[in-house]
Amino acid sequence: MSRFFATGSDSESDSSSEEEQVQRAPAAAFTYSDEEEETKRVVRSTKEKKYQHITNLIKLIRNQKKIKDINPMLSTFEDLTKAYSKALTVINKEENGKTPIFYLRILVEIDDFIKEVWEDREGRKNMSKTNSKALTSLRQKLRKYIKEYFEKEIETFRENPLDDDEEEFKDEAESEDNDDQAADFKKQEPIPDASKFKKGAVDDDGSDSDSDWGSSSDDESSSSSGDDKPVAGPDYFRKTAQKDGDEEQKQIRKEHRKDRKEKDRRHKREEDDGEGEWETVKGGVAIPSEKPKMFAKDEEINTVAVLKKLNEIIAARGKKRTDRREQIELLHELQAIAENHNLTAALVKIKFCIVSSIFDYNPKVSDAMKPEYWSKLLVRITEMLNLLLSTTDIVIAESIGEDEEEYEKAPFKLHGCVLTLVERLDEEFIKLLKECDPHSNEYVERLKDEKQVCATIDKVQEYLERQGSVSELCRIYIRKIEHLYYKFDPNVLKQKDGEIGDDVVTAVQVMDKMCKYIYSRDETNRIRTRAMLSHVYHHALHDNWFKARDLFLMSHLQETIHHSDPSTQILYNRAVAHLGLCAFRHANIKDAHACLLDLMMTGKVKEVLAQGLLPQRQHERSKEQEKIEKQRQMPFHMHINLELLECVYLVSAMLIEIPYMAAHEFDARRRMISKTFYQQLRSSERQSLVGPPESMREHVVAASKAMRNGNWTACNNYIINEKMNAKVWDLFYQADKVRAMLSKLIKKEALRTYLFTYSHVYDSISMQTLAELYELPKPEVHMVISKMIINEELMASLDDPTQTVVMHRSEPSRLQSLALQLTDKVNNFVDSNERIFETKQGNFFRNQGNYRNFNRQDWGGRQRRDRDRDRNRGDDNRNNH
Repeated sequence: MSRFFATGSDSESDSSSEEEQVQRAPAAAFTYSDEEEETKRVVRSTKEKKYQHITNLIKLIRNQKKIKDINPMLSTFEDLTKAYSKALTVINKEENGKTPIFYLRILVEIDDFIKEVWEDREGRKNMSKTNSKALTSLRQKLRKYIKEYFEKEIETFRENPLDDDEEEFKDEAESEDNDDQAADFKKQEPIPDASKFKKGAVDDDGSDSDSDWGSSSDDESSSSSGDDKPVAGPDYFRKTAQKDGDEEQKQIRKEHRKDRKEKDRRHKREEDDGEGEWETVKGGVAIPSEKPKMFAKDEEINTVAVLKKLNEIIAARGKKRTDRREQIELLHELQAIAENHNLTAALVKIKFCIVSSIFDYNPKVSDAMKPEYWSKLLVRITEMLNLLLSTTDIVIAESIGEDEEEYEKAPFKLHGCVLTLVERLDEEFIKLLKECDPHSNEYVERLKDEKQVCATIDKVQEYLERQGSVSELCRIYIRKIEHLYYKFDPNVLKQKDGEIGDDVVTAVQVMDKMCKYIYSRDETNRIRTRAMLSHVYHHALHDNWFKARDLFLMSHLQETIHHSDPSTQILYNRAVAHLGLCAFRHANIKDAHACLLDLMMTGKVKEVLAQGLLPQRQHERSKEQEKIEKQRQMPFHMHINLELLECVYLVSAMLIEIPYMAAHEFDARRRMISKTFYQQLRSSERQSLVGPPESMREHVVAASKAMRNGNWTACNNYIINEKMNAKVWDLFYQADKVRAMLSKLIKKEALRTYLFTYSHVYDSISMQTLAELYELPKPEVHMVISKMIINEELMASLDDPTQTVVMHRSEPSRLQSLALQLTDKVNNFVDSNERIFETKQGNFFRNQGNYRNFNRQDWGGRQRRDRDRDRNRGDDNRNNH
């Protein structure tokens, strides 16, 4: 008992300790080294273990967040959620069901980080595929996780976040306490002597100078003899004498960490600025510590002083350390000073420089500018043009040199080009539209700015018509044409039908005026070509078929267009596509097919019309080529419906090909008119089971099969139905007229197909019967049959008294045609077989070396035949005598 409980006197304790020393001596063989003791003697509670695991994962996520390594961050986040769910029982017990603040904070940090990366579109483009996929997956998982479990708590945390430093220091202090406790446990000896703690006689190796169980001191023995409590245990063996010192050390370390974090924040802020430390003022707005002053207090402000200051600001433009935002702010401040002092000429120059600076704010020319700067740009250009149009004393032109500028006397002369600014504005507008998702509300909102852009172009046009050159007028006209040519104006067709008067100015008249000006005045071939193609497109859009066709043919652009730049070639393809649609609406099926044939034969209609890029194999298109081709794409609101285009092409091919195939069914040398249409028919014929049509192509193929049999009703129902109306025909203006025209064409071509297919069955057929069968007027039937007879497509004649078609039966029947076809094939086969046999026989005799003997034998045979012939002739002569 004396080994563990101090119940005896000093002598007893001494003797007991000596006995223990003797008995414990063999245990020295099983003592552990310091490292083993340190690893084995860590005692932690369940809460500490769970919290430590979660804390390590949080640190790992923060490190991954710093280097934007998103793929590992996703797996770490999944591990974090699993660790939290495992620790949920402990958290509910310790935190009373509340979520720990540090866990809410890391969720908010990850959410903010994902939002920042997601909004950085340029960064996402340069991101690897693995990180890009991981970002999307992490974004979805985090949203779902927060929405299911922590939505209200995170909202509360965002409204009243705790102080990061205090919370962090609190967590770290708790962890340090735990670490200190664990360290104290580690430092314990297996059975240490209490005299160590009093005397402190410890050797370098951590063992006492005396034996492991030396004699204890008087104080120790007296204190231990006073009560019957265990003296061997963690609380007893802890170094209580060092507690006060440890607390002081903790406080020192905590203050050191605060100072270090403050220095890190200051250093990071300086790195972000690149221009030294910033001052924080009331309201949370950071401003530079030193702001340049415009003018001194007593300095006279006039045009010369303002222009001098303007030149100083502009001189920093384009330099490496120039802050573009600060430059724009300085120019706005200078503009306010010029407005206060009524310096009109200088004010125009300042506004011109502000517009140029806003353009310069976007460092990459290929990327679109930010929406907030786009709004500022529209306002500043409008202000500048209003100021120019309000007075006639200011002349701004590119031809005026900087030395020739005049700001003192009217008329004021300024160096610059308003037209270039507007052209750049138009290009930026197109870039903004391409940057937006075409199916989002953002695209619609951005498209509303087109009205303001067109108004700006009109103002520049008004200014240049007053004091601009001919070439500048042509350039501004082509800008206006490019915003007008693809827009449909219903007043044009209403004016044709007489619903509105001729005094109403329509889009066609405006286009006609500007295009004719360019045709007669322009000196550059490119602007004239683009104006002509836009004019053709506009005429075709408004059903002016003959004007569009004649203008297109007179231009001879189809011969030289392959020498033009890519954007002009794209415009040419768009004009040809609309020319084909216009021909189809006017029932000119052959012209429509001819226009659309070249586009559809390429198989790359989307790329040819610049409405998207088809996926390519690896190494077929480099990143630079893909970037250039994306810049050439048309904005979404200018696209032509590709399904409509393909449907019109296939229906036109059906109306041409099916009668031709029926007329030349047994012709072995039949030519193929439309390759794409044939491919659709063949793919349908290869299928073992053909169900009801679903897609647009399947509808056209099913209609073609019905027309082959002369069944116009089924053909019409396949082409014109609710599904096809919604996909294709309702997209036409005045769709009912198009559908009526199409039904009439189907009836006529089905009649021709029927006559080609079954003419050999009839001796004669009544036109009245055909008219009733195809629901056509008798004159229409008469016209169709007469054309077929004149073109020698049908061997027949019309009997007017009886109104019948009499078949001449000059063409072979079906069986005869097949027999003739078989005969031709057999003859060809025999000829080819004989040629092959003769070639092989000749090679055989040549190889055997008997070629001369073969000729000698052949010559002997000929001689015998000649003698026999002469003998027969002599016999015949004798008989005659």
